[in-house]
Amino acid sequence: MKIAVLSGKGGTGKTLVSVNLASVATTSIYVDCDVEEPNGHLFFKPQKLKKEAISVKIPEVNQNQCNGCRACVDFCKFNALAYIKNNVIVFDEVCHSCGGCVLLCPNKAITEKDQNIGLVQRGISENVQVLTGILNTGEPSGVPIIRKLLQTISGDNELTLIDCPPGSACIVMESIKDADYCILVAEPTLFGVHNLNMVQNLVKLFYKPHGVILNKCLDEANPAEDFCLKNQIKILGKIPFNTELGALNSNGLIAVREKQKYHEIFSNLLAAVTREVGSETVINT
Repeated sequence: MKIAVLSGKGGTGKTLVSVNLASVATTSIYVDCDVEEPNGHLFFKPQKLKKEAISVKIPEVNQNQCNGCRACVDFCKFNALAYIKNNVIVFDEVCHSCGGCVLLCPNKAITEKDQNIGLVQRGISENVQVLTGILNTGEPSGVPIIRKLLQTISGDNELTLIDCPPGSACIVMESIKDADYCILVAEPTLFGVHNLNMVQNLVKLFYKPHGVILNKCLDEANPAEDFCLKNQIKILGKIPFNTELGALNSNGLIAVREKQKYHEIFSNLLAAVTREVGSETVINT
C-alpha cells in the first residue's frame, strides 16, 4: 500500500505526518521524494547506509562529424541545442535527456555521456526502511531521482509513506503517480485553503482517492475544515497546535517514539487512512 503525503507549500506538516505515520506502523517504508531539500533522514537517523549515484544521459557532439543540418536543433523543444558559428552547442541545464537528438542525427555525430545529478540513500531506523533522494545543487529536475526511489520499493503489501515535494509541479506528479491513496496536509488559515485547493485539484487530475489531515488546529474557526466540509472532502483527523509537539519536531525527534499521547494520535490517523484504503495494515502497539 503506497500512501503519498502532499501539501501546497513547505512547513505545513507534511514530513511530520509522513515520519510519524511510518514510525507508528509495525513495519513500513519511508520514501523522501522532496529531493531538493530532504529532511526525513534527520528524524530517522538511519543506520547501515547504502548510497547509489544517479546520473542522466546528456548529448555530446562530435563537431568533426556534424554537417550542420540542424535536425537536432529543430527537434529539441526545450532549446537545449543551438547551432552557433558552425558548431552544435549543448545546454546541459535544460536538456531533458530524451535521446531524440541522438536518434535523429543522420551522421551519428551525437552520442551520450553520463552526468551525475545526485544520489539515492538507503538505511534502517528501527521498524522503518528509509529511502532518501538527494538532488545536487543547481540541477534542474529531480524527476530521475524520484523515479529511481519509487522503482526501489519492493512489494505492494508493504506500507509505504511517500513524503512528496511541496506544491504541484512535475516532481510532485512523479511522486504520486503510483500511489494508492493521497493524504493532503492543511493548515487552518485562508492561505492554507488556497494551498489545499491547489493540491486537491492535482490529485483529482490523477483520479487519486484522498483525504485531509488538518494540522496546527486551535479551538477557533478553521477555514481549511470549512473548505473540506463544503467540498465533501474526507477529513482523516486533526493534529492540535501544540508547542511540545513543535519542540520535538524542531529538535529532529519522532514524536510517536517520544510520547505515548502522540503515538495514540498518529495510530488513530493511520487507522483512519487504512480504513479508507481498505488495507489491513497492523499498527504498532
